[in-house]
Amino acid sequence: MPEFAIIDPNTLSQMGLKQLLQSIIPQMEVRCFSTFSQLMDDTPEMFTHYFVAAPIVLKHTAFFLERKRKTFVLINGASNTFSAFHTLDTSLPEKDLTKALLQLHEGGHKHHPHPPHIHKKGSDNFRLSPREVEVLTLIVRGYINKEIANQLNISLTTVISHRKNIIEKLGIRSVSGLTVYAVMNGLVEANQI
Repeated sequence: MPEFAIIDPNTLSQMGLKQLLQSIIPQMEVRCFSTFSQLMDDTPEMFTHYFVAAPIVLKHTAFFLERKRKTFVLINGASNTFSAFHTLDTSLPEKDLTKALLQLHEGGHKHHPHPPHIHKKGSDNFRLSPREVEVLTLIVRGYINKEIANQLNISLTTVISHRKNIIEKLGIRSVSGLTVYAVMNGLVEANQI
């Protein structure tokens, strides 16, 4: 099981990133550290990736340069300071941040183009119907209910009913969660969102 480390003094940032990472790769373990010394007191070499606040990387550059392929610097906006590292702009809206994380995940796992299904209920009885898949793909592409109805030539009430069924079957309520589900199950590509 892969283990990721988040090293960031901001607890809210830690929690938000941890939740996003676990929604993208549910089988992953995410550990949070507020300081570099907390990471070092643990077993720092066991982590598959490090998501690190920019000030911590600047202070401990030697450690992270040795692990630059595994390190993602958490920045706020554009930055040229960390050209040796992968960067993740945490100021992005949730949908864009999710997309960026999905692209990082896809890029690191090209030999597995369609990861295992992540159904919340764990049973084949909860798979989506072909029409529900159509509705889901339009939802994650940003269509509103009325546009989905027009696109699929169905009534607005039917679209709402399909959305309700999708939410019940998957146990996912947010559009970003549905987006993660759709990408992880090969229903849409991350660059189509």
